[in-house]
Amino acid sequence: MVAELADLSRARAGARSPGAGPLRVGAAYFHLWPNDAGLLLASDAGLFARAGLDVELGVPDPLRGDALSHLVGGSIDFALCPPNRLLVRAERGEDVIGVAAINHRGLETIQTVAGLGIERPRDLEGRRIALNPTPRGLAMISTVVAADGGDPEAVQIVDSGVRELGVDDIAAGETDATFGGYWAWDALLGELPEEERVLWRADELHGVPRYHSYVLATRRSLAERCPEAVRSFLAACGQGYLAAGRDPDRALALFERVTPFFPRTVLRRSLRLVSTTWSHDGRWGQQRSELFASYADWLAEHGILEAPDDWTSAITNDFLEAGPR
Repeated sequence: MVAELADLSRARAGARSPGAGPLRVGAAYFHLWPNDAGLLLASDAGLFARAGLDVELGVPDPLRGDALSHLVGGSIDFALCPPNRLLVRAERGEDVIGVAAINHRGLETIQTVAGLGIERPRDLEGRRIALNPTPRGLAMISTVVAADGGDPEAVQIVDSGVRELGVDDIAAGETDATFGGYWAWDALLGELPEEERVLWRADELHGVPRYHSYVLATRRSLAERCPEAVRSFLAACGQGYLAAGRDPDRALALFERVTPFFPRTVLRRSLRLVSTTWSHDGRWGQQRSELFASYADWLAEHGILEAPDDWTSAITNDFLEAGPR
């Protein structure tokens, strides 16, 4: 392992600069949130240190790109990322590979408020829906409206950029509905009473494939050069996520240290909700073919991928520990 870690250091130095320092992990969002709990717990509990790894979790500079941009650029070594972005970059031939699943279902929602007459997806015809109008986001709205017998062309798209509008914004008249906020995070925010909120989990709507919301990716070159270090890192991550799922209150204490600007009640609810997505059949990390295959086909159907079958070369489970933990 000593030689392996030396190789890892050299691999990082080749991507950044000599004496590159700790193994760097880039979170997926603009700040840490409860979906990062396993990484935080693994660090705080010394799981990385016991594996001989010095790991630093941070938020990549959004003005210089998302976590995958930083990964490809070499300023970080692992990235939490949506699998669709991973597949697009892998199809371009970029130096990325998915090595573990974080979530075993989608987290996005369509939200609206009671009293607007939006009771099912086709009711979005002629109404305003706010979202970041990426090709995938637009495809999601088109899919759910068409699958419910509506006309996607009649939906009015409000470009909200990367800002997630919430139910309070809908109640204030900025839009009639939103797409993109997570049922385990954004949907917990705001002052509108619960009984006045309408929420649909996107991957439960007709026509939407099941998918991993986030996966962990690294550079293929790094994984090939330092396989044992990658295995050790993922083993510690898995222990951290499973421990956080068993004891959300322990993870809550960590978030009160790293994100003290969010209410404890929101953090606690988010942890209990999102932790239900971290394992499948008692295992952490397994990237499942039944989720990737149908998702890749759907992405290709909407022009986001060109070769959907190439997903098999964009991910690997070879660095994960075998069997339930």
